[in-house]
Amino acid sequence: MKRWLYITLVLACLVMLPVSAQDAAETLTVYSGRSEGLIGPILEQFSAETGVQVEVRYGSTAEMATTILEEGGNSPADVYIAQDAGALGALAAAGRLRLLPSDILERVPAQFEARAGLWVGLSGRARVLVYNTEFISAEQLPASILNLTDPAYAGLVGWAPSNGSFQSQVTAMRLLLGEDAARAWLEGMVANGAIAYENNDAIMQAVIDGEVTLGLVNHYYIFEFLEQTPDAPIALHYFPGGDVGSLINVAGAGILDSSDQPGLAQRLLLYLLGSVAQTYFSEATNEYPLVAGVPANPDLLPLDQIQAPEIDLSDLSDLQGTLDLLRATGALP
Repeated sequence: MKRWLYITLVLACLVMLPVSAQDAAETLTVYSGRSEGLIGPILEQFSAETGVQVEVRYGSTAEMATTILEEGGNSPADVYIAQDAGALGALAAAGRLRLLPSDILERVPAQFEARAGLWVGLSGRARVLVYNTEFISAEQLPASILNLTDPAYAGLVGWAPSNGSFQSQVTAMRLLLGEDAARAWLEGMVANGAIAYENNDAIMQAVIDGEVTLGLVNHYYIFEFLEQTPDAPIALHYFPGGDVGSLINVAGAGILDSSDQPGLAQRLLLYLLGSVAQTYFSEATNEYPLVAGVPANPDLLPLDQIQAPEIDLSDLSDLQGTLDLLRATGALP
């Protein structure tokens, strides 16, 4: 009788016990500046293959970076995934990212990771100009992103000033051309009637619908729309001659300094840099895989053929300075 009562009490205690430390350690919290449609499927696949649960909070890249800075050491985030290097650099500069081990960093070329080893690129993307082939010919396209302020393009250009990739492009402009030139370009675009959209998807649809003729976007969005409407009158223009309009950036990730499970976070990053995830980025999202041995979409212009500007992505860290400039010029409310 006593033995039965003892067993009953033990079982009751086990039922009332909180989740064990081992179980708790098998859940990662991710703050993602990438949209759920782009990064969600591969995070779900990571969970399915490893049993590690991933709780994701989605928002804009700048919003998630700002949230982490505001939360400080109390942030529940273990991993931050950004759609551009600038926001990662901002967190690194603020001391909020943990040094990554060599087995993560050595998987990608040095140009696609932080100099100090605090973040790593997961996939590559090029900034391009998408255009409606029914309204403008390739010969009429501008040779530089700076030329979009010309009266010939008044009211014809769509942009997304709230988008992280666009903001990094402006940061690159500030670095390569100077603060005054970046300010003059933004003011010129506003004065020339550039139309603001929420994101790249909205710009693509606006170009297809003829709301605008040109749009500043990341390269891979065109494939999503051509898959839905193969005869859509759209094409991509890569600015030549190292123009800042052809910036090559990365979607990347870092581990928060406040994370209490860096080993599990590293496991996620290694997965995202493995063949399964890199193939996903290549085939499902049409980005450039960064790990050797994984081929890019053959319909893409090869990375080494893009006449991109020479810039260290680690230097795109002044996100706040760019946000201030966008607001000062009226590009952002």
